[in-house]
Amino acid sequence: VQLQASGGGLVQAGGSLRLSCAASGRTFSNYAMGWFRQAPGKEREFVAGISSSGVSTDYADSVKGRFAISRDNAKNTVYLQMNSLKPEDTAVYYCASRIRYGGTWPKDYNYWGQGTLVTVSS
Repeated sequence: VQLQASGGGLVQAGGSLRLSCAASGRTFSNYAMGWFRQAPGKEREFVAGISSSGVSTDYADSVKGRFAISRDNAKNTVYLQMNSLKPEDTAVYYCASRIRYGGTWPKDYNYWGQGTLVTVSS
């Protein structure tokens, strides 16, 4: 699976952004998807995950109630709607895929996009 993330940018604290991740190469609807992020000097961390059907979702505690993951299997795309952004959300955001839903560690995922930078100013 090839993944292409987009939608990052500069936003003020309290603002919103929507990230997209377009997939190609294999049957998108067979794969669970996840979003991770990596801030400068920090390890890559789980943000959100969604099952292949879109029925099940999971979030890191730090983003619950602010971020929403969704997918459109007809468009081979997964989204991350980010609201009430905080400066600590500043990071490069990556989308990733795996066969089974439920992984929250980077090593659990097989395919990765190139990342898109989100910068939240205070």
